[in-house]
Amino acid sequence: MKTLLKGGTVVSGTGLRRADVLMENEKISRISRHLEGADRVVDVSGCLLFPGFIDAHTHFDLDVAGTTTSDDFYTGSRAALRGGTTTVIDFACPNKGDSLHDGLDLWHQKADGKAFCDYGFHMTIDDWNEGIRAELPDMFAAGISSFKMYMTYPAMMIGDRDMYWALKELRRLGGIVGVHCENAGVIDGMIAERKAAGKLSPASHPVTRPPYLEAEAVSRLLRIAQAADTPVVIVHLTNREALREVEAARKRGQTVYVETCPQYLLLDESVYFHDEFSAAARYVCAPPLREKAEQPYLWKALRKGAIQTVSTDHCSFTLEQKAMGREDFTKIPGGLPGVETRGELIYSYGVAKKRISAAQMCKALCENPARLYGLYPRKGLLRRGSDADIVVYDPGASHIIRSEDCIANVDYNPYEGFVTSGGIRQVWLRGRLSVESGRVLVQEPQGQYMARGKRSL
Repeated sequence: MKTLLKGGTVVSGTGLRRADVLMENEKISRISRHLEGADRVVDVSGCLLFPGFIDAHTHFDLDVAGTTTSDDFYTGSRAALRGGTTTVIDFACPNKGDSLHDGLDLWHQKADGKAFCDYGFHMTIDDWNEGIRAELPDMFAAGISSFKMYMTYPAMMIGDRDMYWALKELRRLGGIVGVHCENAGVIDGMIAERKAAGKLSPASHPVTRPPYLEAEAVSRLLRIAQAADTPVVIVHLTNREALREVEAARKRGQTVYVETCPQYLLLDESVYFHDEFSAAARYVCAPPLREKAEQPYLWKALRKGAIQTVSTDHCSFTLEQKAMGREDFTKIPGGLPGVETRGELIYSYGVAKKRISAAQMCKALCENPARLYGLYPRKGLLRRGSDADIVVYDPGASHIIRSEDCIANVDYNPYEGFVTSGGIRQVWLRGRLSVESGRVLVQEPQGQYMARGKRSL
């Protein structure tokens, strides 16, 4: 069956053009003006046609902080699809001491047959030894070409020596590593001081994880990457000091990719100082939200291309789960929901506010993550032969974000009350109309596992 989207404006990383889009057999078969001859014609006049959004940083069905994220692959991917995200890349996390194969098998058990959108996995490396090194070629063969390492969290962090060795081996194999950058030792010292002083509320969270300790870790990572002579990704970067470290590394000739998240572009640390515990605890994430003054620097970096991708770090917990830390802020499970609202927020507060262009939004949410993580050109763009993943964005469909309207498995939304400029009218996944006017039409999971190649960004 041939389906024609007629009268819209196609968005790419280079600009906008009026064109019709013909879909057939899950692929885009033609893009041109004045197309005819389809079995089904859908009028999308006045709308923007984006490639399906890619969220390259989600945490579904993750055991952490003595609990499990409230969104598994079923609920999380369904919420992602409603928000225009047609592909997610989640993090397969082997338990400490387990093999990479164990982690990959576990994440396939969590995701296969349960995902509403397409999906892939990054592989977390929380240990380094000869066994892990020997497993890496099998990961590439299984479509895992990107990896994750932590410079914080005792159960997951990897030391500088092992990070150096891992980076060298992954450079040889052609992989890419994303790193969570915070200085674990000093953070632990600051936490101990706050606890000793009896300061146990969520207000202590941002105080013990200041932006300069993120910047220090970014600097240290980039010097290790310089020694290993390998590109790296800084995930969820939050502040100007960390950006300066990236700029310095690039001036030295290093290749550094940067990701940020909607929460760092739109929310600020004032929420942690709310008198009511639940109102503050719901925003606990790491790195924390920063001062509002940091946001213009991130938007500018996004506009200039110094930040390549905007992902969500979707890691959802209910308010009841957040209440585990009522007597101790370090026991609040860290993470925010975001996969359902990212596209509308970036359009509304980026494109509509003229902070970035629609083309730059397309690069950050579609094209760049596809190139960086080995999905391009199957995903990330609208052209003949690519998957027919399409977001039909109606600039006239403005609305207010309300938790009660969202479908993620969490009882609050960090962006409650935000007013959008327009909204998502339709989402097509591989040529199938899957979402219309906020309603998920598909009843059963339809997502496919994406075995990924090497980066082309």
